[in-house]
Amino acid sequence: MKKPEIHTLPEFYQNYVREVPEVNLSEALENSKNLIHSYLSELAPEKAHFRYAEDKWTVMQVIQHCLDTERIMANRALRIARGDQTLLPGFDQDEFVKEVDVSERTLADITEEYLAVRHANQLFFKSLKTEDFIRIGNANGSPISVIGLGFIIVGHERHHLKILKERYV
Repeated sequence: MKKPEIHTLPEFYQNYVREVPEVNLSEALENSKNLIHSYLSELAPEKAHFRYAEDKWTVMQVIQHCLDTERIMANRALRIARGDQTLLPGFDQDEFVKEVDVSERTLADITEEYLAVRHANQLFFKSLKTEDFIRIGNANGSPISVIGLGFIIVGHERHHLKILKERYV
């Protein structure tokens, strides 16, 4: 399925989707997976719990945040694709990060989880029909399409990967 027009997305997510050069969701999900996997594979284990400033997240917290966000966006996509018109709530990313302890996790562990979550979501999006992708629901007070949510997953992840490469090296 093709990338949605930026103006059709809630303003909050538009910059994330601008981070995605691919126009095909399957390709974008695969390429993004490969970029994250490569980053994690090359990261020295002692850098996993590094934070570039006292009040910033560690590398592991950033990756966990990306996992949590992907799960939430995929859940929204599933519900909307299945015709659910429930007003889907937002979430507080800072509260989510505070509530999960990644201090005992390893890079291998979080990489395995990341690959499993992405694989499951790739299969989910692959299973959808064209009419499913264009369905519109309401998440966090804004209309959003299933295809839009797919590209938000990728763009959000690319946004954080860029920050990881710029500030955590």
